[in-house]
Amino acid sequence: MRHLNTTVHPDIDHLDDKIIYQRNAARAIVIDGEDILLLYTERYHDYTIPGGGLDDGEDVIAGMVRELEEETGAQNIHSIKPYGIYEEFRPWYKEDADVVHMISYCYTCKIDRQLGETSYEDYEIKNGMKAVWMNIHDAIAHNEKTMAESPKKGMSIERETFLLHLVAKEML
Repeated sequence: MRHLNTTVHPDIDHLDDKIIYQRNAARAIVIDGEDILLLYTERYHDYTIPGGGLDDGEDVIAGMVRELEEETGAQNIHSIKPYGIYEEFRPWYKEDADVVHMISYCYTCKIDRQLGETSYEDYEIKNGMKAVWMNIHDAIAHNEKTMAESPKKGMSIERETFLLHLVAKEML
């Protein structure tokens, strides 16, 4: 799979002598015309691509399908194709490591436009997460405004906005 980008959080000046925890994630890029299936999170006031962390030993595509179904209620997931890998090095706030190396495996796929029932985790419900079909250019503009103005923006918005720009450029 091609490498899309690597980012290093500004608080990390080097990786020498750091304990690094690797976390793998899978993300689903679902396009219908200029609409893209996204998750709106009220807490962070942002739009993100569906996906999340893989369970230990879980196949990447199986994890992408699981996350897509849980977070959006997607049905009839098919035509899955590799899109690329996005890497991040971020501070890690648990005792077992200093830095998390997040590797996001991104795939494109097709689904039925009509979404079914979601299966959110407690923190996703508390954060006000909901699946929406949205014009990709509107989502990019929204996220850029949030990055510029919001004190409550999450750390993932830079990744998400980079991916949205790339998808808009390459797939529309």
